[in-house]
Formats: sequence, C-alpha cells, structure tokens
Amino acid sequence: MGESIDKSTIYITLSPLATKFFRFSNLVKVPMYPVHDVDTILLLSLALAAKRRPADLSEIFTAIDLTQEMLPTPNKLSDSFARLSTYGLIAEIDGGYTLTEDSQKMMTSQRKNDDTQKKIYRLKEHLADHLLKGEHNCILIHPDKLRNAIDAYKKDRKTSGRSWLIDKPKPVWISKKDLVRGAKLPHSRRK
Repeated sequence: MGESIDKSTIYITLSPLATKFFRFSNLVKVPMYPVHDVDTILLLSLALAAKRRPADLSEIFTAIDLTQEMLPTPNKLSDSFARLSTYGLIAEIDGGYTLTEDSQKMMTSQRKNDDTQKKIYRLKEHLADHLLKGEHNCILIHPDKLRNAIDAYKKDRKTSGRSWLIDKPKPVWISKKDLVRGAKLPHSRRK
C-alpha cells in the first residue's frame, strides 16, 4: 500500500492504449480536461495580439500584461501552449501563434461588456465543453525559451519611452472667457 507510483510510467503505458482506442472509435470524443486559468488567459491574449497576423511571444506577453496584472510562470505557459495546441485551439504559423477556427468561435461568443474575470469564467466553460476532433500538432516551447522571452519583454518594458499602461493626464479645463480673450459671444436671442 505504501508504494510510490511513477506517474510518468503510468502515462506512457496508458497513452498508446488510449490513442488506439480513440483512433478506432468514432463515437468517443475526449473533452478537454483539466482546464486551467492560464489556458483562458493565453486564449484571451492571443485573441488580442493575433488579430491581423500571427503574434510572436513578445506581443503575446504584452497582451497578457494588459489583461492580467502578472505574467504566468514559464512552466505553466509551456504546458498551456502544449495543451491548447493538442486540442486544436492554437496553431503555429511562420514562427508566430494564432487562434484556430474553433477558438475563434469561442472568442466571438464572448460578451463585449463583460469584465476580464467573467470572460475567463465563460471561456473556461467553453473549454470544458470543447471536444477533441482529429489529431493536431503539439506546440512544445521549452520553459527556458519562455523565460528568456519574458525577461527580454520586461527589460524592453522598463526602457521604453512611454508606458501605455499609465493613464493619460486629464485635460485642463479652460473657461470661455480665457478661451475667447475678450471677444463677445453671440447672444442666444438675436434681434
């Protein structure tokens, strides 16, 4: 009873059996499990960063920084890239990353007026209901590569001239008298 079980061995021994079973059975579809917050944050940031063209890592980190206050750890991001790409929600194109059609459908079903936390919650529900369809390429990004990209992003963010995250200063109100400088304003009633 007190024996320790090597989980990687169990995964390796069950994985070929599971893939044979799922490949030959058309009726069985595998739901995405488990769904982490990092998965939804990555999908939201990719929707923001990869609107016109595939986004590189620095653009993804900028979008994560805009939606969240902290960047996730490189290990969690690496696992999230692998998990989402295995389920066909993220694709790699020309060195950049973009959403696939299934994930774009999930993003278009989001409400525009919801805040970020509600969007994350609703997106987690969509991901839990998402079923694996076919085989997809797994995107494996080493955590060291992500760590280097995060460090470069943080260094670039500190040295840039203007931070877009800081609120713009409010305009100064100028009274009508100072604005016109002595010229008379037209009366509301004319003769």
